[in-house]
Amino acid sequence: MANHASATKAHRQSLKHKTRNRSNTSRLRSSLKAVSELISAGKADEARAALPGLYAIVDRSVQKGVLNRNAAARHKSRFTRAVSAVRPAGAG
Repeated sequence: MANHASATKAHRQSLKHKTRNRSNTSRLRSSLKAVSELISAGKADEARAALPGLYAIVDRSVQKGVLNRNAAARHKSRFTRAVSAVRPAGAG
């Protein structure tokens, strides 16, 4: 239990920050998973169309401190390569 007003305020702030960080992390993971599922389903056009939105969310995650900038670059690179390598489900 907090014994000082400043400790009580710090605790309140930490709860707000935790909620915000969890929301941002969830948004990032959901978008990564959505594009990953498009890639594994062989939906090349939809995956290609989803990439700019994924880039925006990844970059925003870096700004918000959810993701390191090198990790963001790695995600963007890997997803770009994966999308360009996708073959449609019926082809080939």
